[in-house]
Formats: sequence, structure tokens, C-alpha cells
Amino acid sequence: MTEIAPRPLAELTTLRVGGTPERMIEARTRDELVDALQDAWAAGEPWMVVGGGSNLLVGDEPVEGVVILVRTTGIEVLPGVQGGRRRLRVEAGHDWDALVAYTVEQGLAGVEAMSGIPGTAGAAPIQNVGAYGQEIVETLVDVELLDEATGEIETVPAADLELGFRTSVLKQHYGQGARRSGVILSLTLELEEVGHGVFPVRGTQLRQALGMDAGAAATLADIRSTVLATRARKGMVLDDADPDTYSAGSFFQNAVVSAAFARTLPAECPRWPMAPVIDQTRIIPLAAYDGVVAPPVSVQPDVKVSAAWLIEHAGLGKGFHLPRSRAGLSTKHALALTNRGHATAGEVAELARYIQQRVQAEFGLILQPEPVLVGVEL
Repeated sequence: MTEIAPRPLAELTTLRVGGTPERMIEARTRDELVDALQDAWAAGEPWMVVGGGSNLLVGDEPVEGVVILVRTTGIEVLPGVQGGRRRLRVEAGHDWDALVAYTVEQGLAGVEAMSGIPGTAGAAPIQNVGAYGQEIVETLVDVELLDEATGEIETVPAADLELGFRTSVLKQHYGQGARRSGVILSLTLELEEVGHGVFPVRGTQLRQALGMDAGAAATLADIRSTVLATRARKGMVLDDADPDTYSAGSFFQNAVVSAAFARTLPAECPRWPMAPVIDQTRIIPLAAYDGVVAPPVSVQPDVKVSAAWLIEHAGLGKGFHLPRSRAGLSTKHALALTNRGHATAGEVAELARYIQQRVQAEFGLILQPEPVLVGVEL
């Protein structure tokens, strides 16, 4: 591992805000990453790992302790998988979109709809990243985790990570720490071998994004190029020449609410059920039938509603900013809070608070931030 001169996190995060840490270490191999973390833990030193810096809002004040830059890379094909499937072990610091590009080149399906998401592979399981109906929970087999409590490397099955909507046991949510503290060293994905020809496009959200009807087919390359173009139109693909991309992507999570609450929202608000609605068929043995059939109990799944729609219909359109603030909503997508040029973390947080208040006043729910907030309060 190499200790380097500390750099402001404003230079290392996609929101381009953040103070300078006391110390900074660059870890380019797994062993260097393990050594740096174990040294910090043994010394009781405050620590933070940074990969692509795409899901962080760091405060403006100096950062206490050590920041470890995860720069490990590599993709390994694992043997012994049943026909039609392939497993890949990916180092935590590997660029996520480079990984997706590799899978498409290899004819492997399962993450192509997540093209263009910034950040590193190791960060993906922490908040169960997803886009256009695909989530990493669908392909993740396990992670290699350096556990802070034991200091040991453990292979943790995906089922033990409690992956949910943009969450896991490793995710530090606003206002509470992670339920398990550790750092992912690598992850294993199992993908479907579909080749380079057309195959059925699964998932309503993905087909809608591609402008396809049910039963439509496409190639992996077509899906990737369409997703990248769609994200670019929304300012969701990093571009140094475009301030709309100086963001943490979607700043607020799409809200997951009960079906009853969703019915209180305007009918035009986009929504998606979190689970399929299944018609239940009851079979009653003739010998047990007494002439009375209890009415069925209706169980309706929770509903995901569009945070971007809620923001815009609370009167905060694309490009909105507070007076004299250098932070503003993207001019392309109302869900992205952007740094319009030399904004402070305080200005970004002020805008986020204002958006929360307006949406709560208009629709009765509080939007939750998606990035990890360090040294910042909403």
C-alpha cells in the first residue's frame, strides 16, 4: 500500500464536494487493501473507503482519520458452473461499467441494463444497485468480506446480505450505521450465456425504457447502447463537460409505500408493484366443505413510486436552484442534485432539505437520500 498526500474529496467524488482527510492510502492489490484496513482498525483510527466516489456526499470540513482509495481491479472466470451459466469473480475496485461492457462482449446476460452506472463493483452489493428493472440481487452469488469485528476474510452468501430495495446489511443509511461493518474485497456474479444474437427482453421497466412490447427480443449490445443513450439524455453518464453529471446520480430513492398510501397520490404518478399480484385459488376437500367459504383476504404488495415525479409536481422543475446557491437540480432529470460549479456540501444539503420539505408538504411523504452522507446533516 502507498500512503499519498491527502487530496480533497471534492476531487474524488462525482458531486465534487468534500474536505481533505488527515491521511490517505491508495490500495492497488487485495493484500494492500486488507493491510490498510487492519492497520486502521488496530489503531482505532477513523476510516473510510472510497471507490468511484459516486454515492457519497461528504461535508466541507476536514475529514478525520484515514481515507483508503480502493484501486484493485480484475475479472476471473470461475470453473464448475452448470451449462448455460458462467460465474465471474470481480475485484472490488474494478470499474462497474467496464465490468458490464465485459459481460456484453462475452455474451453474458444479467447486468446489461445497469450500463453506465458510475462507481466500482465492490460498492454495487452494498445498496443492491439496479436500473430499469434489473438489480444485482438477481445475479450476485457471494462476496468476500473483510469483517471489522473479526479482522478476518469471510465468504458471505448473497442471501446473508439481506439485499432489498437499495439496501443491505452493509449499507449505511442516513441516520443509522450499517448493521454489519466490513469492506467487500471481491464479488461473484452468475450470469446467463445468451451469446450475441437476440434473446427475449425480460422485465416491464426495461422493455418500457427500450420502447418494446411484451415478448420483444434484442441483443445485449442493443440493450447496452440504448441504456447508455437514455442515461446520457438524463445526465446520468459522467461527462466532465456537462455539469448535469456532477452529481451522485439519483439523490433520492424512489419511495416504497403501501398500496393504500399509493392510492392517495395522483393517478398520474408513476408506480410499480414491488411484487406480482397473484390470484389465489382455494381448494377445499369435499369432505371438509360445510357450505361456508370465508371471503378471500386481499394482500396487496407495496408500491414503488417515482421520486422524480413527486419532486417535479411539488413545483421543483428541472434546473431549479435556491437563490444564490451553486447547487441545483439537473436540467435533464429532477432526481439528480448537481454541483453547478464550486458548490459546497452545505449548499447541496440545503437544497436536499428544501426538496424533502416541499414533497412532504405536497404529498405527505419524506424522500430518503440514496447516497451515503459523511459529515453532513439533512
